[in-house]
Amino acid sequence: MEIRYSSHPQDSKKYDTTELREKYLVDNLFVPGEMKLVYSHIDRIIIGSISPTDKMLELEGGKELAADYFLQRRELGIINIGESGIVYLDGEAYELSARDGLYVGMGVKEVKFASKDSEKPAKFYINSAPAHKTYPTVKIEISKANPVKLGSLEQSNLRTIYQYVHPAVCESCQLVMGLTVLEPNNVWNTMPSHTHERRMEVYLYFDLDEESAVFHMMGEPNETRHIVMRNEQAVISPSWSIHSGVGTKNYTFIWGMVGENQTFTDMDHIDMKDLF
Repeated sequence: MEIRYSSHPQDSKKYDTTELREKYLVDNLFVPGEMKLVYSHIDRIIIGSISPTDKMLELEGGKELAADYFLQRRELGIINIGESGIVYLDGEAYELSARDGLYVGMGVKEVKFASKDSEKPAKFYINSAPAHKTYPTVKIEISKANPVKLGSLEQSNLRTIYQYVHPAVCESCQLVMGLTVLEPNNVWNTMPSHTHERRMEVYLYFDLDEESAVFHMMGEPNETRHIVMRNEQAVISPSWSIHSGVGTKNYTFIWGMVGENQTFTDMDHIDMKDLF
């Protein structure tokens, strides 16, 4: 498990492109047959990818968590962006097709992942947060997620937000997670931008071809930066940072939030004239 430490906004102003990517970009995800986990000290979220082939892969406890098993004091959100796969929770199987999600409550001891076809691996993307209470495990197909349509073609941001781990769909301690799909010919995921001092956020950008990119905007409103994102890369957004992106074409992204509350609309909006 890779460890990422928090950074102060004053320090981040001094980072060059390489340092920004080292601090906030999460790459090399979804390697067939491998699991990658990144533990961020920003609200202690764990970001990960699991892409099993001929062998099952298992989430385990260990020194980093000081836990006997991974979900001893944590909850977990999963969204599959690859081919069909199976998640085994204490031996009970949950089949996840592409875009299916799963919320797993604290206390589940065994969490294993498998692909239905080793030649066509699943791509399980996970966010995990510390938890204080056990809530029921819930499978969330995209058809059962809560859709919210936002934006307009005139503003190049026509999109549908699918809320998966969200009070409108299922209970959780602090994790909120979902998926946003931009319509063709739309490129902005949100603008004007915002922060939410009470929550951090992580984005996973995907559905991009090799020639496409997303320019992820970050930083304080009066000290903005950008990170160029490629397909299936994630980016960590501290609570003090804006988080907005514009692509060379439409794309899809998974957002996950951890912090003080689960009110999706709890944002500190930034006026366009205040961006530098």
